[in-house]
Amino acid sequence: TNQKMIDMKRTCLMFCLMLVFIWSCSNDSGTALNPGTGSPTNDWAIPVNEVRDGGPGKDGIPSVDRPNFSNVESINFLNPNDLVMAIKVGEEVRVYPHPILDWHEIVNDEFGADLSVSIVYCPLTGTGMGWNRIVNGQKTTFGVSGLLYNTNIIPYDRATDSNWSQMEHACVNGPLIGTEVETVHVIETAFSTIRQMYPDARVQNTNTGFNRDYRRYPYGDYRTNNNSLIFPVSNDDSRLPRKERVLAVFIDAKAKAYSFDSFSAQTVNVVQDQFMGTNLVVLGSQELNFLTAYNATLPDGTQGNFEAVQDALPVVMQDQNGNRYNLFGEIVEGPLAGEQLTEELNYIGYWFSFAAFNPDIELF
Repeated sequence: TNQKMIDMKRTCLMFCLMLVFIWSCSNDSGTALNPGTGSPTNDWAIPVNEVRDGGPGKDGIPSVDRPNFSNVESINFLNPNDLVMAIKVGEEVRVYPHPILDWHEIVNDEFGADLSVSIVYCPLTGTGMGWNRIVNGQKTTFGVSGLLYNTNIIPYDRATDSNWSQMEHACVNGPLIGTEVETVHVIETAFSTIRQMYPDARVQNTNTGFNRDYRRYPYGDYRTNNNSLIFPVSNDDSRLPRKERVLAVFIDAKAKAYSFDSFSAQTVNVVQDQFMGTNLVVLGSQELNFLTAYNATLPDGTQGNFEAVQDALPVVMQDQNGNRYNLFGEIVEGPLAGEQLTEELNYIGYWFSFAAFNPDIELF
């Protein structure tokens, strides 16, 4: 009984902190971090006067460190259009729903001996990535520091207490400053799309160890209100609405964005493009709600010429040699079956966030 009372008090405290955070976010532009405050060292690789204290404090938004999963058909808290993030390792597909990530931002997971991964998601920038949890040969977990830069999450690693910028893809403060993160390929799409493509996928369920209302989005109209920016950003680009979801591809620290409006003719669309001297193939679908990109060079070193494949999920495209690909860039049929395309770093987020971090971003 005493433990239940303690757990209830802890839950109430966390809920109050979240309310305070949301209230403060909607009523002021945030508090700038004093140099050295809340960090293991005073040295930052980003302007420290632009690092903001988001409100809840370190681990005030708790990561999920022991995620639990259920079969797709057992999931009843998600709507078909709810966004999810999916990772495929071998034949296993795991799915991490936005409605859970909205409340926790980080999920630390293990794919047996094959992969230790953190799903790092920022509700304020709409950006989600997979991070390898092996850093400099040491396994760690990531947590929510409570700090923000350009309104984007700054995770910290629990092995060294270093602070990392999600959208800088690197450590920006602490013993590991300057270290780049190794990313893990993640597909963001609708729950209904994953259910069609991978009916045997395992979906993170609401057994997180925390008491949250995962059917409720905690930030009001934030994701649809283009006038609502909780914290200031260093560059505001008006070429697209602030909250429009786009795919950004990164090559040599340069970025190019692709909007869903570029992929509207068919259920599945393929665009071949060139960026920074690299030939790309970009897959997109408004109907199925996905965007992702790969290097267009085939595993045998030749240049690929791709076309979309309709009504054959999980197959979404094929090349001139008869190789057929799934959304993860894997060749599932054809002469190179078992091989896969090389991913160029890419992920989906709100347009304003990519423009804030990359003022010279190109727009397809």
